[in-house]
Amino acid sequence: MEKYTCDICGYEYDPKTGDTANDVAANTAFKDVPESWVCPICNAGKDSFSEA
Repeated sequence: MEKYTCDICGYEYDPKTGDTANDVAANTAFKDVPESWVCPICNAGKDSFSEA
């Protein structure tokens, strides 16, 4: 599973850890993260992320 980086603030989504604070379980591929999820740092949408 690939990591993705927010183009706005640089936050890195790592599928190994997910984003448990925002209800995204560990081992969740970025493509499986809900479309409603936003960057936990700057609130950018998934479309603002690029494969790292």
